[in-house]
Amino acid sequence: MTSENKKNTNGNLTPSQIVNELNRYIIGQDDAKRAVAIALRNRWRRQNVDSDIRDEIMPNNIILIGPTGVGKTEIARRLARLAAAPFLKVEASKFTEVGYVGRDVESMIRDLTEISVNMVKAEKTESVKEKAEKIAEERILDLLIPPVKKPTGAAVSESAEQEHYQNEKTREWMREKLNKGEMDDKLIEFDITTSPVGMQVMGPIGLDDMGINIQEIMSSMIPKKKKKRKTTIKEARRIITQEEAQKLIDMDAVQSEAVKRVQESGIVFIDEIDKIAGGSNKSQGPDVSREGVQRDLLPIVEGSSVNTKYGVVKTDHILFIASGAFHVAKPSDLIPELQGRFPIRVELQSLTEEDFVKILTVPHNALLKQYCALLGTEGVELEFNDDSIKEVASTAAHVNAEVENIGARRLHTILTTLLEDILFEVPDKVPEEKLIITGEMVKQKLDSIVKNRDLSKYIL
Repeated sequence: MTSENKKNTNGNLTPSQIVNELNRYIIGQDDAKRAVAIALRNRWRRQNVDSDIRDEIMPNNIILIGPTGVGKTEIARRLARLAAAPFLKVEASKFTEVGYVGRDVESMIRDLTEISVNMVKAEKTESVKEKAEKIAEERILDLLIPPVKKPTGAAVSESAEQEHYQNEKTREWMREKLNKGEMDDKLIEFDITTSPVGMQVMGPIGLDDMGINIQEIMSSMIPKKKKKRKTTIKEARRIITQEEAQKLIDMDAVQSEAVKRVQESGIVFIDEIDKIAGGSNKSQGPDVSREGVQRDLLPIVEGSSVNTKYGVVKTDHILFIASGAFHVAKPSDLIPELQGRFPIRVELQSLTEEDFVKILTVPHNALLKQYCALLGTEGVELEFNDDSIKEVASTAAHVNAEVENIGARRLHTILTTLLEDILFEVPDKVPEEKLIITGEMVKQKLDSIVKNRDLSKYIL
């Protein structure tokens, strides 16, 4: 099979390509990357099998097990971007059992559908943008130079024809000025359509949570109004283009496509699932809230129909990725039925000092690159030599071991502390062309804090 055949034709990536893309942002955790890459590719495979068995192929949901800050959330987020799929991150601890105050688990599917609608709407808006811009241009021209109707009929006077010709010529002259941006700062008054204000629903469960589109109901009851707005022509073009684009979009088609995407390619990332697992202390009996959330979650993960304001959404083929540190509870503390719905379990490893060095330098969005870009705006070229990078990585590993392991998030804290004075003082100083951070500078700034364990708990 050639490399071209290995690549699919619909923009979907092979597992190895997915892993390569994830490697640009996430260091290590190869097992987790392979697991999610296979899960994503399986979705494409399912959509290309014969229709008589397609509905029988269920997604292999995944549990990522590992301490905080090792890349669990980032893997899921990057995966969703690669797939261009509707993606929602929720925390299991935010949900409560039905009948208790708090959000019910079905709300995650409604939120995912809302995200999908916004995705599709943005794509459709982009596709009609050019047409909307032309309509907006004509509306602005009509305000600046009202059009003269072309004379028709047998008895057309020469003056009427001349007036129409002159009007068209002036409009073209004005159009040219508009397109060159020469009129951008000129003020213009125009009409915009205002939608009725949606009703504010108070209480633990709003009408949106029951799958009722209150905005649509209110819109149909209260007619839309025209309102005068005075802005610059540049701003008017943006506002009118946006308004015209909305008119060109078929919202029924948008909603239908959005629901389909949720059902076929939606991804829900459930963080902190260990917080709703039963603890090791069985003498106190079951925790109704924790176990209740698990039992409410079960039909959603297994496959059920959820009412949303955009229609019924079936959850059978949504991919669920759960994650948790599982310091106290274990995956086996989840109710057996829920365990069975997450057949793939991957353990993520704690980050080492070598991993921290790579995290600081290798990824496309590496922390050191971010700080260099920030100080670059002040005309300062920031550079970390090898010794300073190793010292920062070593400090992060040491503090994680001594205080609490928060993974790569420790690097944020350490770099903020290290560069605090520089970030504060640079705007008021005569800018240096180049500022080199050395290993000795890192030691001088952080050594006393690291050695004082009580102090490091608060600062690092």
